[in-house]
Amino acid sequence: MEAHSSEVFVIGLTVFFLACIIGYYVVWSVTPALHSPLMGVTNAISSVIIVGAILAAGPLGHDTSKIFGIIGVVLASINIFGGFIVTYRMLSMFKKKPKKEKKA
Repeated sequence: MEAHSSEVFVIGLTVFFLACIIGYYVVWSVTPALHSPLMGVTNAISSVIIVGAILAAGPLGHDTSKIFGIIGVVLASINIFGGFIVTYRMLSMFKKKPKKEKKA
C-alpha cells in the first residue's frame, strides 16, 4: 500500500510541475491585447480549483488533505479577487476620459 501512494504522489507532483512550466510559457507568449481575456479565463479556472479544494477540505478524508484543501481555498480566493482587481484596472484604461471644457 505504501508504494502505491508514493507513486501517486510522484505522478501528481510531476503533473503539477509540468503544468507550472507550461503555464508560465503560455502566459508569457500571449500578446498584450489578449491579457484581459486571459485574466478572465484564469479567474474561471481558479473558481474550479476552489470547488476541488472545498471537496478536499470536506468532512471525508485525511487531515493532510483537509489542510491542503483549506490552503487551496485561501490561495485560489486571493487569486480570484486579485484577478478581478487587475482586470478592472486593465479595462478602465480603455474607457474614454471625459473632455474638459476650455475656459475662454
